[in-house]
Amino acid sequence: MTCLKAKASRKRHANVLMHVMGYLKTKISSDDKQELIEVMDKYRLGQVPLIVPITLMKHHLRRYPDDYIDRQYYMDPYPEELMLRNSV
Repeated sequence: MTCLKAKASRKRHANVLMHVMGYLKTKISSDDKQELIEVMDKYRLGQVPLIVPITLMKHHLRRYPDDYIDRQYYMDPYPEELMLRNSV
Protein backbone atom coordinates (compact mmCIF):
# COMPACT_ATOMS: atom_id res chain seq x y z
CA MET A 1 0.00 0.00 0.00
CA THR A 2 2.96 2.30 0.52
CA CYS A 3 3.66 2.25 -3.22
CA LEU A 4 0.08 3.23 -3.99
CA LYS A 5 0.33 6.35 -1.80
CA ALA A 6 2.74 8.01 -4.25
CA LYS A 7 0.79 9.68 -7.05
CA ALA A 8 2.18 9.05 -10.51
CA SER A 9 3.47 12.30 -11.99
CA ARG A 10 3.83 13.21 -15.65
CA LYS A 11 7.57 12.79 -15.28
CA ARG A 12 7.15 9.27 -13.87
CA HIS A 13 4.68 8.27 -16.56
CA ALA A 14 7.07 9.57 -19.23
CA ASN A 15 9.87 7.54 -17.61
CA VAL A 16 7.79 4.36 -17.75
CA LEU A 17 6.92 5.03 -21.38
CA MET A 18 10.62 5.49 -22.21
CA HIS A 19 11.35 2.11 -20.62
CA VAL A 20 8.55 0.48 -22.61
CA MET A 21 9.95 2.08 -25.76
CA GLY A 22 13.23 0.33 -24.94
CA TYR A 23 11.54 -2.97 -25.77
CA LEU A 24 10.86 -1.63 -29.26
CA LYS A 25 14.20 0.08 -29.92
CA THR A 26 15.54 -2.56 -32.30
CA LYS A 27 12.21 -3.08 -34.04
CA ILE A 28 10.93 0.38 -34.98
CA SER A 29 12.51 2.92 -37.30
CA SER A 30 14.37 5.99 -36.09
CA ASP A 31 11.50 8.16 -37.36
CA ASP A 32 9.02 6.15 -35.27
CA LYS A 33 11.29 6.47 -32.23
CA GLN A 34 11.51 10.22 -32.74
CA GLU A 35 7.73 10.47 -33.04
CA LEU A 36 7.28 8.51 -29.81
CA ILE A 37 9.78 10.73 -27.99
CA GLU A 38 8.05 13.88 -29.25
CA VAL A 39 4.62 12.65 -28.15
CA MET A 40 6.00 11.62 -24.73
CA ASP A 41 7.57 15.07 -24.34
CA LYS A 42 4.27 16.73 -25.23
CA TYR A 43 2.59 14.62 -22.56
CA ARG A 44 5.29 15.44 -20.01
CA LEU A 45 4.78 19.17 -20.74
CA GLY A 46 1.00 18.85 -20.32
CA GLN A 47 0.15 19.48 -23.97
CA VAL A 48 -1.58 16.14 -24.61
CA PRO A 49 -3.31 13.59 -22.34
CA LEU A 50 -1.67 10.31 -21.32
CA ILE A 51 -3.87 8.38 -23.73
CA VAL A 52 -1.99 9.87 -26.71
CA PRO A 53 1.45 8.34 -26.04
CA ILE A 54 -0.19 5.15 -24.73
CA THR A 55 -2.19 4.75 -27.95
CA LEU A 56 0.86 5.32 -30.12
CA MET A 57 2.85 2.85 -28.02
CA LYS A 58 0.07 0.26 -28.32
CA HIS A 59 0.12 0.72 -32.10
CA HIS A 60 3.79 -0.24 -32.22
CA LEU A 61 3.31 -3.07 -29.73
CA ARG A 62 0.58 -4.57 -31.93
CA ARG A 63 3.02 -4.60 -34.83
CA TYR A 64 5.91 -5.87 -32.67
CA PRO A 65 4.44 -7.70 -29.66
CA ASP A 66 6.52 -8.34 -26.57
CA ASP A 67 5.47 -11.05 -24.10
CA TYR A 68 6.83 -9.17 -21.08
CA ILE A 69 5.03 -5.92 -21.92
CA ASP A 70 1.83 -7.85 -22.74
CA ARG A 71 1.80 -9.15 -19.15
CA GLN A 72 2.10 -5.67 -17.61
CA TYR A 73 -0.95 -3.81 -16.33
CA TYR A 74 0.46 -0.38 -17.15
CA MET A 75 -0.78 -0.36 -20.73
CA ASP A 76 -4.35 -1.40 -19.72
CA PRO A 77 -4.84 -0.84 -15.97
CA TYR A 78 -8.63 -0.33 -16.04
CA PRO A 79 -11.59 -0.41 -18.45
CA GLU A 80 -11.33 2.11 -21.29
CA GLU A 81 -14.93 3.19 -20.62
CA LEU A 82 -13.75 5.03 -17.51
CA MET A 83 -11.59 7.29 -19.74
CA LEU A 84 -9.23 8.02 -16.85
CA ARG A 85 -6.28 8.77 -19.14
CA ASN A 86 -8.09 11.36 -21.25
CA SER A 87 -7.49 14.49 -19.17
CA VAL A 88 -4.64 16.85 -20.00
